[in-house]
Order: sequence, then C-alpha cells, then structure tokens
Amino acid sequence: MSPFDYVDLVLHKKKAEEELDFKDYAPFIVNRSLSYHLDCVPYVSEMNLWPGTDKDMQYQYFLNNIRPMKRKFAPWQKSKKDENIDCVKAYFGYSNQKAKEALRILTDEQISEIKIKTDKGG
Repeated sequence: MSPFDYVDLVLHKKKAEEELDFKDYAPFIVNRSLSYHLDCVPYVSEMNLWPGTDKDMQYQYFLNNIRPMKRKFAPWQKSKKDENIDCVKAYFGYSNQKAKEALRILTDEQISEIKIKTDKGG
C-alpha cells in the first residue's frame, strides 16, 4: 500500500485502522498530499506541530477530522526549471545555490553571452 492510498482512504473511503498495516505510511507524503486541499490545511498544520506522533494515530486523526467528499485532483507542485541557472552552473562550475547568487549580480547581456558560450547545439 502506498502513502497515496492512505490519502485516498482519508479523503474518500474511510476505512478503520484494524484492516491496515502502517509500515508504508509516510507522514511527510500524506501531510503534503492533504495540504493541497484547502479544507485539510488546518488539520495538516496541527499534525505538523506533532511530528513524533505514531503513524496509526496520525491516520486516525485525519480519518476522524477530515470530512469525506469528492475533491479535485491536486497535482504535486514542482519547481520550475530555470535554464539560466543551468547555463551559469555549466559555465562557472557552480552549485545550485552559488548559481542563484551569481544570477542576482549578472546582467542580462552577461547571461545571454554565457548562454551562447554554453550552447551545445542541436
């Protein structure tokens, strides 16, 4: 059973804990998945204050407090890929953090010159 199955059970089906094995329950993933639904945010926020709580107790908390209803699918938010960072990393040999810092002081002309120099072609 994946962590997303637990999220599905909390949001839709409502299954008792006697039937579940919590070895695959990943609190971070379950909390993050639930936090994409506005009505679940207060419950997830409260659970984040108590990270050491047993997995079955976390599941019971969500199961008994979050109302079952049909919700829209909430895709995971991903960071956008910035091609400028990749070019600066390749040109200077920087890490992500240093490349972000360098982008703050580089001008648009310098960035376009770096892009031309690091272009590998098609």
